[in-house]
Amino acid sequence: MTTPQGARARARMEVTTAIKDEARRQLAAEGAAKLSLRSVARELGMVSSALYRYFPSRDDLLTALIIDAYDSLGEAAETAHAAVADAAPAQRWVVVCEAVRGWALTHPHEYALIYGSPVPGYAAPDTTIPPAARVALVLIGILREAFERRGLARTPVPAELAPEARRMSDELMPGLPPEVAVAMAAAWAQLFGLVGFELFGQFKGVVEERDRFFRHAAAQLAHGVGLVFP
Repeated sequence: MTTPQGARARARMEVTTAIKDEARRQLAAEGAAKLSLRSVARELGMVSSALYRYFPSRDDLLTALIIDAYDSLGEAAETAHAAVADAAPAQRWVVVCEAVRGWALTHPHEYALIYGSPVPGYAAPDTTIPPAARVALVLIGILREAFERRGLARTPVPAELAPEARRMSDELMPGLPPEVAVAMAAAWAQLFGLVGFELFGQFKGVVEERDRFFRHAAAQLAHGVGLVFP
């Protein structure tokens, strides 16, 4: 038998889902900067005071949407990686990068929310950091395993960058050499740059064979971080 508490929890979950679904619809139509709790409440036939019991402010709703987006992207990367767990590290790297691109093309407005222009007046709280790190942790895991088992090709960093490289390695990518940490940070930025250029139209008239182009570019990123294809 369903307890009253269980029924209330399920009802709250259903309303929360409806609120976030409507907010995503408005994101797609108007963009994150124009999202408001009043407009969401109006479309759902709720009074604003009722919606505030679920999300006290617009920023709370945005944070929930951002965490959902990061978690969905992270899950896509983790699932893709698990499906090729026996492949060589460089091949797994490319598969994960393609999963990131595939998710972005399927969820363009959610991608824009997390990797597009900042929302005016919004500052993401620390609760968004663990979900945001999920893709990076998959890629770093591939590098760490390759380094421990086979080694990685390493490009020396300039002396003036050495302290920063050591900090990045110690704080963000323990177990990886400083040179690899620098290369990983650059590859991370390039991966999302490639995806963003395609998603936001900068490749129009420049890259036509985009699947093949991206696969090649992801392989080049793998080389850049020291992975070697068999």
